[in-house]
Amino acid sequence: MTVTVRLFASLRERAGRDRLVFEVEPACQLGTLLARLEAELPFLREAGRIAIAVNEEYARPETALAEGDEIALIPPVSGGDAGRLPRRQGRATMRT
Repeated sequence: MTVTVRLFASLRERAGRDRLVFEVEPACQLGTLLARLEAELPFLREAGRIAIAVNEEYARPETALAEGDEIALIPPVSGGDAGRLPRRQGRATMRT
């Protein structure tokens, strides 16, 4: 069966592409695919804690994959300047 792995942010930049397509065994677990990915893309081991989603829902390594699943690998994100956030005008009110 075929699954697609989408790479985001620095992972996309390091891989030089935003998606990979893999043929996996039926009922393959996410953890098995992740081990294969780390073998093919060694920089994943050094990327820190990566968020993983299957079909837009966070998933665990024991998640069984199905034909056509889309797996997203999202690296830790940092940055921004809290001092540059716009200030809210006025006060929030609650309606009952």
